[in-house]
Amino acid sequence: MADFVGAVDQGTTSTRFMVFDHGGNDVGRHQLEHQQILPRPGWVEHNPVEIWERTQTVIQTVLYEHRLTVTDLAALGITNQRETTVVWNRRTGRPYHNAIVWQDTRTDRIASALERSGRGDIIRRKAGLPPATYFSAGKIQWILDNVDGVREAAERGEAVFGNTDTWLLWNLTGGTDGGVHVTDPTNASRTMLMNLDTLDWDDELLSFFDIPRAMLPRIRPSSDPDSYGATTARGPFTGSVPLTADLGDQQAATVGQVCFAPGEAKNTYGTGNFMLLNTGTEIVRSQAGLLTTVCYQFSDQAPVYALEGSIAVTGSAVQWLRDQLKIINTAGQSEILARQVPDNGGVYFVPAFSGLFAPYWRSDARGAIVGLSRFNTDAHIARATLESICYQSRDVAEAMAKDSGVPLECLKVDGGVTDNDLCMQLQADILGVPVSRPVVAETTALGAAYAAGLAVGFWRSTDELRENWNESHRWQPTWPSEQRQAEYERWKQAVQRTLNWVDVD
Repeated sequence: MADFVGAVDQGTTSTRFMVFDHGGNDVGRHQLEHQQILPRPGWVEHNPVEIWERTQTVIQTVLYEHRLTVTDLAALGITNQRETTVVWNRRTGRPYHNAIVWQDTRTDRIASALERSGRGDIIRRKAGLPPATYFSAGKIQWILDNVDGVREAAERGEAVFGNTDTWLLWNLTGGTDGGVHVTDPTNASRTMLMNLDTLDWDDELLSFFDIPRAMLPRIRPSSDPDSYGATTARGPFTGSVPLTADLGDQQAATVGQVCFAPGEAKNTYGTGNFMLLNTGTEIVRSQAGLLTTVCYQFSDQAPVYALEGSIAVTGSAVQWLRDQLKIINTAGQSEILARQVPDNGGVYFVPAFSGLFAPYWRSDARGAIVGLSRFNTDAHIARATLESICYQSRDVAEAMAKDSGVPLECLKVDGGVTDNDLCMQLQADILGVPVSRPVVAETTALGAAYAAGLAVGFWRSTDELRENWNESHRWQPTWPSEQRQAEYERWKQAVQRTLNWVDVD
């Protein structure tokens, strides 16, 4: 039997390929960033062709550097930035438009109109989501309505839709030469088009956006030996590797953190932050501003659901310090700069660049830095940026406790920002509970590998995966409760300053 499992992790800012052994250890990786295209305020796009090219390069680099062949890989999994929308021509393989990224807010009027018409309640009941710019359906509608010829091509069956998982799966399995047009329930549940009860596209929801059903991929289990076909020699592999798993990135991280029991939760720190709570096979409707989503579905087993708190801007706020303000040269320098001051100096930064996601869901919000005086320096802004990551996570944790009735006792964390020790200490202080990071912090790719390996028997059960999980570091809270509450109240005041800034009606 082959010794390894591979995982493609196609994220918002970069694409990586990782290879794992049976112990869940990282034995090879390569990562490349892709361009962030910002044509107008609030618009965020990616070039799907560039993403496919980056995917091929990172795979080929890992295979070459570690002298691996297709026979060394038992299976391949894919995980991806969710909601980001690609529409392409199935005959030519060419996208009709840049991918519209999950952060993009151009569909705010579509979302607002749905809410005013009363259809928002139907979307919440069927899809578990509020009408918001975040999700895919409005982005598909925008492309159909605004790009010449796409609606006609969709009616002819030529224009097809997929999130980046579907786009890569189609290309990896042959593209115009028989590529498989599929997705899984975790990605489909982020579109506003899938019914959570049936795990199928819903005709009433499709009608709200005037989307032809023929555009949509087939929905298959997240982990299955027969759902996704195999790679072809047209792509980065020289032959056939079984494609056996597909998971949205945050659900993949939940699998990588082995949160298989109801009540187990994790928080991923990437471009945005995403906290998921496993609710088992029960669909829990949030009353506190969270999303109800599919956590995973393994083969013919019943789907497992989750409550999710999605935060639009966390790690990307650090990138903003680097790329727009240019007060740091690398993301890691944010910690060095922030440590130059003992506290935030009264400065609070609410990075509502794309509005506010959970638990507020306010597309009219925009970013604000408040509390500035001449005393403050770039170090205070850097520290306020790190704190904003943690305060937004507390907002979600508070909502999750309200919905579940279970207070948070320890937060499992993963993702690139967890390398920032100061940020993780601030997270423990702001939450008032321990924060635990695993040995393998890139659990998104690991979860995709786990799901792929389970499908082919590389790992026998989820119990075997639990044995692989080990803690790397634990941060304990140090702030007294009075300070914690006082600082959080100031944060909530800062959030109020960001609201009603953009007219979305």
